Amino acid sequence: MMELNVQEMIFQFVGGLGIFLFGLKYMGDGLQRSAGDRLRDILDRFTTNPFMGVLAGIVVTILLQTSSGTTVLTVGLVNAGFMTLRQAIGVIMGANIGTTVTAFIIGIPIKDYALPIIFIGAALIFFVKNKKITYLGQIIFGFGGLFYGLELMSNGMKPLRSLQAFQDLTVSMSDNPILGVVIGTVFTVIVQSSSATIGVLQSLFSQDAMSLQAAMPVLFGDNIGTTVTAVLASIGASVAARRAALTHVIFNLIGTTIFLIILSLYTPFISYIQGVLNLNEEMTIAFAHGIFNVSNTIIQFPFIALLAVLVTKIIPGDDTTIEYKPKHLDPVFIERSPSVALGQAKEEVIRMSEFAYKGVKEASKYVTSKDQKSAEKTAQYEEAINNLDTKITDYLIQLSATSLSGEESTRHGMLMDSVRDIERIGDHMENIVELADYQLSNKVKMTDVAMKDLDDMFELTLTTLQQAFDALDKWDTEKAHEVVKLEDKIDKMERSLRKQHILRLNEGECTGSAGIVFVDMISNLERIGDHAVNIAEAVIGEE
Repeated sequence: MMELNVQEMIFQFVGGLGIFLFGLKYMGDGLQRSAGDRLRDILDRFTTNPFMGVLAGIVVTILLQTSSGTTVLTVGLVNAGFMTLRQAIGVIMGANIGTTVTAFIIGIPIKDYALPIIFIGAALIFFVKNKKITYLGQIIFGFGGLFYGLELMSNGMKPLRSLQAFQDLTVSMSDNPILGVVIGTVFTVIVQSSSATIGVLQSLFSQDAMSLQAAMPVLFGDNIGTTVTAVLASIGASVAARRAALTHVIFNLIGTTIFLIILSLYTPFISYIQGVLNLNEEMTIAFAHGIFNVSNTIIQFPFIALLAVLVTKIIPGDDTTIEYKPKHLDPVFIERSPSVALGQAKEEVIRMSEFAYKGVKEASKYVTSKDQKSAEKTAQYEEAINNLDTKITDYLIQLSATSLSGEESTRHGMLMDSVRDIERIGDHMENIVELADYQLSNKVKMTDVAMKDLDDMFELTLTTLQQAFDALDKWDTEKAHEVVKLEDKIDKMERSLRKQHILRLNEGECTGSAGIVFVDMISNLERIGDHAVNIAEAVIGEE
């Protein structure tokens, strides 16, 4: 009989945990879709200073329903160069506050209505075709799933109160807070959700299976455990991204240390809050969690610069991130001095061209070495190009409404065309990486001759690109004419390599799959040459 009860307890707990995590994720997905794909933009735009970063971190975490998701997104933005380390620290602090909202939601006494809420959400998802209503249905369904999963977990944990071993454990946690911190950390690392840990804690406390004294250290440990996801996301990332992840760890370790020191004061304070506000047990834990994270942020916020210096010392090295944000597009110049604004736009186009050149070079390295870092760098350069394409085009459109001279109007049009060509170069280098990925995943073997031919064509294409971008930078028509000649060589080389490939295919020296990859790669390189010559011809048009 006892074995059956243990089995039932375990099944209810793990099943409830699964439904809880699914509900949390589904609710977060619904909130995120309702907000549109603007989460990255919120972090990008509203992190001009650490305080705004905190607010952005709170908002995004509430929408994602996971602080880990926000910190992973932040690490990605730092890695991409969209965000500085100091801005990221503010976002991470805000994420810790935002994640407390889930605990407050759990504290609402509506468990008895979980199943009807799930039905309402399902009805909106399946019977209404409007997208916005479907997203609302996801939020409601996830909300109900959250409470239903929690109810199952609570039922599964009820027998724990009568187990002597569990009673001894809670006494040990009361006497030894470090043990509680370790348990909270480990459990959060296992389930990858601090909200789930808090939910379990709220259930145990509501059933008198755990005292407030024992629950507090577990709550602190949960905040440490949630940092692991960001640390994992930073592995192999840039120096700045690894520093951002380490900041998250240090921030939560410092907060836990401070509150462990004042635990004998903090626990009675929470009991006092519970009595004054007449809080239920779940809401008491929610308040303890919220006050802890808000206080931790207030305490450490003035030391953001110091935190940045500390992690820079711990993780030394040059920050090699690609700066996605434009450096030269100051909107002030559009009205005050259109000619200066045009010069600024040109400087940004040159930056964009540098990304294109470096991206094609990394794509070449990936084809030759199959080093994944080169593929990742190519993807980063391509994303940077796409971002600058949007920003520069918007800037130039605003500039077109001002009074430009005849010559300036011509150059304005040339820059618009060049931006489009550089963006297409980015697409082609991405295509090449995808072809190399296909070659790698399908174990497609190319002959040494084919690899040598590819290497030669990459070299010629890179030389052509460099000349075209130099011509654009210096308005150098002589170099632009050289580009036209080089591009003619690329065309001839592409035709010649196609013929040689057919011969190899006929003689059985290479497979059909290898041939397809080879032909598509040289075709993409030939198209890159075409875009280079478009830029050169625009410069020649200046003569």
